[in-house]
Amino acid sequence: MILSDFSLLLSLAQQMSVFLVIAYLLSKTPAFLPLTNLSPRLPNTLTIYCLFSGFCILGSYFGLAIDDAIANTRAVGAVLGGLFGGPILGLLVGFTGGMHRYFMGGFTDVACAVSTTLEGLVGGLFHLWIRHRSHHNEHLFSPTIAFVATLIAETLQMLLILAIAKPFDQALALVEVIALPMVLANSIGAALFMMMIRDRRRLYDKFSSHSSAKALNLAQRMVGIFHQGFKQQDAVRIANIIHEETGVSAVAITDTQQVLAYTGLGSDHHSAGRPISSKQTYQAIKENRVVFADGVEEPYQCSSSDKCPLGSSLVVPIRGSDKEVIGTVKLYESKRRLFLHINRALGEGIAKVIAEQLRDSHVHQQQQLLTEAELKLARAQINPHFLFNALNTISAVVKRDASSARELIADLALFLRINLKRNQQTSLVSVELEHVNAYLHIEQVRFADRLVVKQAIDESFLQLELPTFTLQPLVENAIKHGTAHLLETGEITIYSRIKNGIKQLVVEDNAGLYQKPEQVTSEGLGMHIVDTRLRNAFGEPYALQIECQLHQYTRVVISLPQEPNP
Repeated sequence: MILSDFSLLLSLAQQMSVFLVIAYLLSKTPAFLPLTNLSPRLPNTLTIYCLFSGFCILGSYFGLAIDDAIANTRAVGAVLGGLFGGPILGLLVGFTGGMHRYFMGGFTDVACAVSTTLEGLVGGLFHLWIRHRSHHNEHLFSPTIAFVATLIAETLQMLLILAIAKPFDQALALVEVIALPMVLANSIGAALFMMMIRDRRRLYDKFSSHSSAKALNLAQRMVGIFHQGFKQQDAVRIANIIHEETGVSAVAITDTQQVLAYTGLGSDHHSAGRPISSKQTYQAIKENRVVFADGVEEPYQCSSSDKCPLGSSLVVPIRGSDKEVIGTVKLYESKRRLFLHINRALGEGIAKVIAEQLRDSHVHQQQQLLTEAELKLARAQINPHFLFNALNTISAVVKRDASSARELIADLALFLRINLKRNQQTSLVSVELEHVNAYLHIEQVRFADRLVVKQAIDESFLQLELPTFTLQPLVENAIKHGTAHLLETGEITIYSRIKNGIKQLVVEDNAGLYQKPEQVTSEGLGMHIVDTRLRNAFGEPYALQIECQLHQYTRVVISLPQEPNP
């Protein structure tokens, strides 16, 4: 009996070896992917159903006939189908395998049909138990779980054969022969099958992690390189980065006319500055699509040298802001190496990253033009208002105090000189204060005792930068729309403070007459320009803050970055 058991176990092990070979071959195809990610999507569920139903059917066909019954490895498909798909899918896989076994006949046909269906359910119940216990898919790939689940399922099958198959004596004799070999062969086979799936899953995860890390590193190293547009020196840097990160044999970057950069194998006859000569490149530019010469069905043909070592190429168009092709990224492999699919995907992703950077560069350039226009608008906004009032003040003073008039003219000259010479986008706080003081000297003469100005600026603030023409419009607004309307003395206070770790400049008046306009008008344009330029320069957290307590104060707060902007 021991020899008989061993011979049967050996036969079942041979069947299982065939299964494992089939499983190994399938692991090299996309059909195996649903087993590694357990996606609930219908196509994946159908794949799992068909795959394990097929294993159930093959287990019956490969089985060994014994006393009008079949010793088989059908349980592996049913149990694993339930483990991967859950109770419902396990029942369907088991039912399919069971019905196939039923139509093969024999005195155990009904018992085997029922038991195979229940084996799928056993696998599904283990699936639910693991999900409820751990909430992690990883435990579903445990070979130990597969072994135990199949052991229980096969033991259940032997009990069902004894309970259902007739005559009982024949069923008992059959179970005595097949029980141990089938339980061991199926349980060990299921564990080995699961081990193969787990290893393949870990390989996919490792490969995906490596690919993701490579793509992320590429993107990080490429950030900001094309901030000035599609320049040759930037193309050289990008080509070197791509070559280092992807490990391909060579990399080239072109515009629509010539090669901007080339690095890697074949650089003795491929060089920057040469006109484009590759038909694949012309095709990619003309048709605005990726062109791949795999080196087998379509070999890469070098137009520069018959001895070129390059054998395959990928040409990916770079699209500008209007989706038109402005250049290409070209990856090459030598004739001795296959072009990896991951490098093909990376090449297409690299072109998209470059295109996004170029679009960002275009937006940045437009933003700079807008900032320059705002600067000119701010300067134009200051001159007419202030010049008219200053000249009126000087005209009134010159008749009674020529000396004071000369001082006012000097202040006006200083104000206008600073105003006209400041073409840069940012200024030091110290320069802004000099500009404001020239303005305030004239305004204090104009309002006499009705205007008092106080300043308390810490020296640590003087070297900080802020957009040009920021302080003066705020001070002018505080006077024009605040203290000028008071019957009593108006007070303007300019001071610095640190609040919640943020350095702030504050312009405060004692009028408290600020009202938020429903829409921007010419009267509120100065404040609006200051707010917009602060947002553009430093970001939303540094937007202008306005606090007002009616008839008590209006406080305008400018928040500044801790370090001066370059």
